[in-house]
Amino acid sequence: MRGKADLGKDPIGGLVLRLAIPTMLAQFVNVLYSIVDRMFIGHIPLVGDLALAGVGICSPIVTLLSSFSYLTCLGGGPLFSMKMGAGDKEGASTILSNCLWMLLGMAGGLAVLFFSLRKNLLWWFGASADTFPYALTYMTIYIAGTAFALMATGLNNFLICQGRSGTGMATVVLGASLNICLDPLFIFTLDLGVAGAAWATLLSQAASCVFALAALTRPSIPVPLRWGRFNPTICRQIITFGMAPFLTYALDSVILIILNATLQRQGGPAEGDTLLTCCSIVQSYMLLVAMPLSGITLGCQGIVSFNLGAGDAQRVRKALKGIFSLCFLFAFIMLIFTHLGAPLFVRFFTKSEYLIARSVTLIKVYTAGILAMPIQWASVDCSTALGQTRLALFCSLLRKTVFITAVVTLPMLFSASSAFWAEPLCDVTAACVSIALFLHFTPRTLAAHCVPVDRKSTNAI
Repeated sequence: MRGKADLGKDPIGGLVLRLAIPTMLAQFVNVLYSIVDRMFIGHIPLVGDLALAGVGICSPIVTLLSSFSYLTCLGGGPLFSMKMGAGDKEGASTILSNCLWMLLGMAGGLAVLFFSLRKNLLWWFGASADTFPYALTYMTIYIAGTAFALMATGLNNFLICQGRSGTGMATVVLGASLNICLDPLFIFTLDLGVAGAAWATLLSQAASCVFALAALTRPSIPVPLRWGRFNPTICRQIITFGMAPFLTYALDSVILIILNATLQRQGGPAEGDTLLTCCSIVQSYMLLVAMPLSGITLGCQGIVSFNLGAGDAQRVRKALKGIFSLCFLFAFIMLIFTHLGAPLFVRFFTKSEYLIARSVTLIKVYTAGILAMPIQWASVDCSTALGQTRLALFCSLLRKTVFITAVVTLPMLFSASSAFWAEPLCDVTAACVSIALFLHFTPRTLAAHCVPVDRKSTNAI
């Protein structure tokens, strides 16, 4: 598989695969950051299940922190690709440098804010007296590496936007591989426990950050990273484009926080911590579905935006069909794996037969709407790539609203564990609305930005 791709000339089918598969695999490998941490933590002698619940409480807070990188990379990425498609490399360079400034500014501000609020956040979001010490230890160390987490994710997308999907994948593989090696060393050999898992993650993200910076500053890349002047106007444009994907990921974290708090409150002393342990395992599995799925759409956004900027509606349509088809194929494969491999997956986290049986059941419930997920993911991310930011934002907010309503309501009507049905309910509802709106508005966007084929031929003559 080639490391470079011509977004304006290469055949669309092969182009989608060359960009989507490495990015999908990179996101899959990126999932290992949190999953491997939880696997090792769950097997810490005597306290593994409680420690796993504590880190599970941290997980949505960590994801919320990381989601700020999407405000820049998924906001600046489409603008960057459109400039490249129009042949404006100077404009693309300006966007890239302003994204760098935004990442640095957000990293500093978020680190201070989250560090000062970390204890209150953990209590508010579902920690108990037993799980709080583990959650606090992990959270404190992770916050120290906020800059590495945001920079690694944010800058890596601009490698993908320039057709360097292989390098983008290498960035993620480097960090995840290092994390896998350091986890057992720090957790068990050095006996650092939960703190060891957090340090392993921090150092791994630092390595990914350095690698992405080095790759983007090479002279051979089409638009290398350069220090430029901070431009508030461009930053506002980036935020406008990035708001929908940012809210998608940020509110995903918020709804998981609400889910954790609901499970702890409705479960009570009898099973609150047990449900949180199961939820940590369920969310780990859901990452195997959601992150590679977002990797497909993330990797292919550049194709859509580049050809929209170039005014080629035919290539945009082919790219959209390829993205939707690949997303659905992946979801179908994961549906089969869910029913065949879920028990084996859960055993990586715990030896308790009770927790294994309960977690497997909850995984199947939580992924019941898995075939609707690719419709929602592709509609939102492709809408962003097309500049349909309001549409993408509406669809994202709709999904979150349905989820939050269901999480709060279902446990009041049934049992605490019924909160897990909120996920398939919001997946199916949001997919139906999103695809209807996407099919309605996309032809208008193409008509407004692209030159008809017959007019192109006339102009060429």
